[in-house]
Amino acid sequence: MTPLIQLAEAAEQKSADVTDWAGRLGWVAGLLLFVAFVYWLMRQGWKWRGSLQSDLPALPEVPQAPGEAKLTLSGRYHGSTTAGQWLDRIVAHGLGTRSRAELTLTDAGIGVVRPGANDFLIPADALREARLDKGIAGKVLTEGGLLVVTWAHGDKLLDSGFRSDHAAEHAAWVEAINHLNTASTTEGTAR
Repeated sequence: MTPLIQLAEAAEQKSADVTDWAGRLGWVAGLLLFVAFVYWLMRQGWKWRGSLQSDLPALPEVPQAPGEAKLTLSGRYHGSTTAGQWLDRIVAHGLGTRSRAELTLTDAGIGVVRPGANDFLIPADALREARLDKGIAGKVLTEGGLLVVTWAHGDKLLDSGFRSDHAAEHAAWVEAINHLNTASTTEGTAR
């Protein structure tokens, strides 16, 4: 066969349709429905967890005049968990909502101001300890990259995780909170 004949035969053969639009649109619609269903299930799980934790009392509000600031911190709030169980996230009263945070340590306690989320106060008498850790429910950092404050709320002990914009500030916060806790414990036993 000559190249001219081969070219003519090739032109006569029709190529198969490459795209089956109806099939593709069906798969895309099915995938979108699946993703929406999984998202809905996750949302239902979050709401269910919140209803299980509904026995937690309302969070104390940050007072208008909390007193003189001993320390301030600007950074992120990463959430709260049951103390000692870093994967048991607390979602009731907005404690599960991650956000920017401004912390202020005063004699009244730790004021947590969160734009776009509920502000709250960790009262000084509720503070148990502070430590540096590497993770809390869904957030893992380098060793010592997270300030974890343990505090009593209702009949539960909670761990709340914060990360400063300047990680060097964490050590001062741990020392100040633990000193405040020691002072209040010593003062309570002296009475």
